[in-house]
Order: sequence, then C-alpha cells, then structure tokens
Amino acid sequence: MINKNILKIRKKLDKLDDSFLNIIKKRTKLVDEVIKNKKFKKDIIDKKRIKIILKNISIKSNTKGIDPKITVKIWKAMIKSFIDYEFRNFRKK
Repeated sequence: MINKNILKIRKKLDKLDDSFLNIIKKRTKLVDEVIKNKKFKKDIIDKKRIKIILKNISIKSNTKGIDPKITVKIWKAMIKSFIDYEFRNFRKK
C-alpha cells in the first residue's frame, strides 16, 4: 500500500526539482558569459576560487542549519560539471 503522505511530499520534491532546473538554466547562461571572457583554456579551473566557494558554502550551510557535508558535496559535483561544460564549450577567439 502506498503512503499518501509520501506521495504528497514527492509532489513537493518534484516541484522543487523543477525550480532547481530553472536555476541551473540561469547559472548555465552566466557560465556561458564567463566562457566568452576567458582567453585561454587554462583559465577555466581556478583552484583558489573553488576553495573559497566551498568554504563559503560550508559557512552559509551551518548558518542556515543545513548539513554542510550535503551542500559541499553538491557544490563539488556542480563545480566539476560546470568545469566539464566550460571545457566542452570553450572556443578560442
């Protein structure tokens, strides 16, 4: 038997996932702008910036009462995915 409460919660999760997709689309457009402004492929990975981003995500997660292990893993995966995206879409001028 299917739990009706779980079904309701899953509908909310699906709606939230749609919101995430819209945010990812907006983020991708911004990354496209970044790609246009990079002159060399070697400029794609900025380890210093990545370190700062992950530290800030951890701090903000703690402030908001979110387990930073979750958010840092998500951001690492997102950063890795967008780095891959940048390499695939980089066009030297």
